[in-house]
Amino acid sequence: MRATLNKQPMNTILKGLAGLAASAALILPATATAQKVDFAGKTIEFVIPFGVGGGSDVWARFNAPFLTKYLPGNPNVVVKNVPGGGSTIGANQFAASAKPDGLTIMGTSGSTQFPYLLGDKRVRYDYKDWNMIMAAPTGGVAYISPKFGVKSVKDLGKLKGQKLVYASQGATSLDLVPILAFRQLGLDVQHVFGMKSRGEGRLAFERGEATIDYQTSSAYLKNSMPLVKEGKAVPLFSWGVTDANGNLIRDPAFPDLPHVGEAIEIVTGKAPSGKEWEAFKAFLIAGFPAQKLLVLPKGTSKEIVEAYRQAIRQMLNDPEYKKGVSKALGGYNQVTDKAGDALYREGTTISPEARELVRQYLIKNHNVKF
Repeated sequence: MRATLNKQPMNTILKGLAGLAASAALILPATATAQKVDFAGKTIEFVIPFGVGGGSDVWARFNAPFLTKYLPGNPNVVVKNVPGGGSTIGANQFAASAKPDGLTIMGTSGSTQFPYLLGDKRVRYDYKDWNMIMAAPTGGVAYISPKFGVKSVKDLGKLKGQKLVYASQGATSLDLVPILAFRQLGLDVQHVFGMKSRGEGRLAFERGEATIDYQTSSAYLKNSMPLVKEGKAVPLFSWGVTDANGNLIRDPAFPDLPHVGEAIEIVTGKAPSGKEWEAFKAFLIAGFPAQKLLVLPKGTSKEIVEAYRQAIRQMLNDPEYKKGVSKALGGYNQVTDKAGDALYREGTTISPEARELVRQYLIKNHNVKF
């Protein structure tokens, strides 16, 4: 499938999912099962398997107060950062030790999905065991140091023979998307692994240790946009979003930036296509349109799952939430119930062909051992 260079201002899928979520909030009453749950006087750990300052951390800290407001008993919801292993350390701990009592939840990201999809040997968790309570699409923006004289993606051809440096969380983390994208753009990039979060990668960029970077939309708007305004970073392209037909279109949060498919066409002179593009697109979707997933551990009762979903339905219609979501998360609509289930499946499923193509590339080029 070729990238559709569609510049429409709104993502059809996200509008549909938002409508479905809003309808659910209006028509679903408080159920008897949810009413049996009471978290009064309790503290809920919201596990984020990344360091402080990245997109997942920003996302969690925005949502936590609303969960406190709407969960039965108004428990204190505390974000607990457990970075390391490209998020596999925190996810493994959650899978091994989180009790099914509703007092521990976890927010995953593409960096958690990717090792699972790739069959990474570090993974000790299975998405099939967990209970989805919310899904959140997001986007992201890639940017470069102004030291190269690049003013926009149109100037990337000037970089032939020049090596860029990218501070990465790991080859099988969410950074797999830029790894594959930079390759298709023909950029010579040295990937320095070991960052505990995208926030740490951004700091490396600010110090001049890295010369190209990307941040998820929420972190970009909050932490990277000031760099752009100060002339210390040049935005290149967004990852884009998908429409109802699966075509890549411009991200409504960044309508003036080309999406990655457009960027590839601008730089190479032809629209991306073929098996390599299809494999990249599969991980792109798992990493961004279906990126952030909020889950409860294995064995959690239907009553507790419903209590969380009910709280999220109310949250999505809260005027304060609606007012703040655009600034905090880039305006991407979080969803639950059937819409969330659909994104959950999409973000944790990939074809065997795409998996193997990417696995072989990582084995040969980044010494990844599966």
